[in-house]
Amino acid sequence: MVVGLLPNLDKRGVSDVLEKLRDILKSNNMKAYLPSYISYLGYESIPEEELFKSADVLITVGGDGTIIRYAKTAALYNKPILGINAGRLGFLANIEANQLSLISKLVTGDYKTEERMILDVKVIENGSEVSRFSAVNDAVLSSGFVSRLIDIQAYIDDEPISYHADGLIVSTPTGSTAYSLSAGGPIIDPAIDNLIITPICSHSLSAKPIILSGDTELKLKAFSMKRSDVYLLIDGRRSYTVKPYTEIYVSKAKSVISLIKLTNRSFYKTLSEKFK
Repeated sequence: MVVGLLPNLDKRGVSDVLEKLRDILKSNNMKAYLPSYISYLGYESIPEEELFKSADVLITVGGDGTIIRYAKTAALYNKPILGINAGRLGFLANIEANQLSLISKLVTGDYKTEERMILDVKVIENGSEVSRFSAVNDAVLSSGFVSRLIDIQAYIDDEPISYHADGLIVSTPTGSTAYSLSAGGPIIDPAIDNLIITPICSHSLSAKPIILSGDTELKLKAFSMKRSDVYLLIDGRRSYTVKPYTEIYVSKAKSVISLIKLTNRSFYKTLSEKFK
């Protein structure tokens, strides 16, 4: 079995996991490759594209951000991904650093996979597509400034809903435990296909989160009366500067991410553990 190993060496404890993982993979006759921009004693490195093509499974070592970083590419290559948590919350990672012995289940096939929807985000200007993104957690419209309100129009089946707020989050069920939750959004079972709209610090008592069908295509427009820039952020990264005539379409992507589960820990058990 060929494993594509994708660690975040900036995380504390990741080096220790790589040391232990090297011997475990070898004892199970698993060949592991790192991407060429990472060099670590005892591992071979190959170009990232070759790694994604040749790997039977992908293993990330880090936090949820590490999984999100690589999951979009994994979805394009239809490769399952296992997360080893070396971060704090770890909602997407299935095993902890002290459970590395479970890696042998990858060889025996004694594991399950769980599919999660991702967002397809299209940016349209003057009738033409100028950019396109995939989001595992969320797409966010924001001014980028504290207490700088912007005006947002969200069109659901061509029916507009107006928001005067610091921003607007459109999240997947996976992202419902991330930024959306911090802004007062609901927690959604990740097995369900939904889009969640959550306003950020809305200047209206009636502005509440909305849960939409996964088949909905949402159109967004935004501008600032104070002429400050409005940004589109994808999974927490600034991706595009939104103009008053920019149209953003958000819908369920055709591809999905496939998360490997070596344990029977449920989503609700994880919630209980992480939020105590």
